[in-house]
Amino acid sequence: MNTTPSANRPHIAFYGNRNAGKSSLLNAVIGQEISLVSSVKGTTTDPVTKAMELIPLGPVVFIDTAGLDDDGELGALRVKRSLKILQRTDFAVYVIDPLDFDESAFESTVHNFKKFHIPYMVVINKIDTLSTSDMITWKENFPHAFFVSAEKGEHILDFKSALIDRIQSEESDPPIVGDILPYGSSVILVVPIDSEAPKGRIILPQVQVIRDCLDHGIKSYVVRDTELTEALSELKSVDLVITDSQAFHSVDKMVPDDIFLTSFSILFARYKGDLAGLVRGANALDSLKAGSKILISESCTHNHSHEDIGRIKIPRGLEKYFDQSFDFTFRMGHDFPDDVSDYDLVIHCGSCMLNSKTMRTRIQMCEDQGVPITNYGVVLAYLSGILSRSLEIFTKSDEINLEKDILNVKKSI
Repeated sequence: MNTTPSANRPHIAFYGNRNAGKSSLLNAVIGQEISLVSSVKGTTTDPVTKAMELIPLGPVVFIDTAGLDDDGELGALRVKRSLKILQRTDFAVYVIDPLDFDESAFESTVHNFKKFHIPYMVVINKIDTLSTSDMITWKENFPHAFFVSAEKGEHILDFKSALIDRIQSEESDPPIVGDILPYGSSVILVVPIDSEAPKGRIILPQVQVIRDCLDHGIKSYVVRDTELTEALSELKSVDLVITDSQAFHSVDKMVPDDIFLTSFSILFARYKGDLAGLVRGANALDSLKAGSKILISESCTHNHSHEDIGRIKIPRGLEKYFDQSFDFTFRMGHDFPDDVSDYDLVIHCGSCMLNSKTMRTRIQMCEDQGVPITNYGVVLAYLSGILSRSLEIFTKSDEINLEKDILNVKKSI
């Protein structure tokens, strides 16, 4: 459990005004002092993140945010950071101090929960300070809220149980390949080893695909691109080849036409986001002009090399393919702009280090602002002239309509 990546854990964020008891409630729920608590307003100045196991739910990420009523220039920045957390929140808890209730902040935050499709619970804290009549009034006004005292430990276990039940009732993560291949199928995972590959291990998307195959009784074989041809000849049957996107062009030539081919990045576009939407976004490639502004967003932060896919290979490939220069901007981690309207196209990584909530929110933000968004794997398949082929595995279930979602597919370079 402790090694489960944060991207695969439900993100549970606590919101509310300063001194409402968010940190105290979080500490009481998890039984650890992860957030500093005091009676001084604004003690929590930046979001505090804690990955842990919430029994019996499993691994989760808790996020304690700064007060939404923080004031001043610095306070406004803190509030902005707290609201940014909405983009990666799977479940929210809004904490109210009944002796200092800010109805406007509450209604505004609930509006944002609904805007970002975030399920939430309301908690009335500090019930030890309320009279019997006041308690009756609050229960009448908030019949679905939970009433606790974080300081006194009252009703914390009841709230914790309800929180776990609510999160468990939400939709679980979908399979990666287990729903597109039947039990007993065979897949080959092509994992090129270059300077970007971490020494002594394989990267997260590859590990997750292997685990998903094991979970669904799908036989998986892991090879480098240099051994792919030999592997194909040795195996009696292969239903799907999944390759690192950077090897798309060469792998396509090795894999017979009667075997499905796709990439890890395209699988994760489907697993974490909206594959059809990201494929439609690739149509904007044909509309690019010299100087077009392109945002390239990568979820993980790492050192860059001459083989870096986002900063080197994709920009170089696009400019070579279209024989013109573009204006590239690079963002990493959670540094994704709220306003993308100045860009002509957003190209996102496979998002293996982001939870699906974050990726879907980013796709929605781009669509709301009329900016096409696609991802690394889709772009590299496009540049290799095999975008249609890389999506054929998904046409079986009508997830992708090739005629509708791919308007133009250029020939290979």
